[in-house]
Amino acid sequence: MEAPPVRGIGILDIAFHTAVPRRYGFHAGLKAPFRLASDVAEPMLLRHLMRFAGSHAPFDLPGLDIVRVGSTLALAPALPCEAVSGLASAVVQEFDAFRAPFSEAELERCDPGDLTAMQFANLYRWGNPFVMQEFRFHMPLTGPLLPGEIRSFERALREHFAPYLGRALEVANLALFVEDDHGAPFHVHSLHPMGRVTARRSA
Repeated sequence: MEAPPVRGIGILDIAFHTAVPRRYGFHAGLKAPFRLASDVAEPMLLRHLMRFAGSHAPFDLPGLDIVRVGSTLALAPALPCEAVSGLASAVVQEFDAFRAPFSEAELERCDPGDLTAMQFANLYRWGNPFVMQEFRFHMPLTGPLLPGEIRSFERALREHFAPYLGRALEVANLALFVEDDHGAPFHVHSLHPMGRVTARRSA
């Protein structure tokens, strides 16, 4: 998609600083990308995901805000949300059996060297440092920003997203993203509505 104009940020800066999140698509990740285990076929994953989504009712996130996540900026709930944290933990646990274990080389690549003990344990157990108590629901807007850039970007993004900030956001679907080739952009493979079919029809 063509990038929309953002007052206060040049078009080249937008292209450069959104390169990382653009590859993954605008989303909020619940489980980090993984390779399927050798004894798992894609239809098995899809059937399980369909059942899983149907067993969890939709819910509303608290109002959104522009937040800092490390050196990046993202949209995230302004207040903690137990419903989304619980969903994320359930996703990580439920689908871990479908994930191929990391090799030692992959583990080393995923460890930047500054993880806490809890994050390091999460990486070895679940393939991602930032799960369970370390999870923070967010929708990335930028890649890493320099200290001198982050304030100006934050102001510009807060103004750009002003019509949406503070508004509740319904979480009603789970999406499966795929990466066709290593390093290629991710795309939505399938969308799985949450809640029982009968309940969705009556609504």
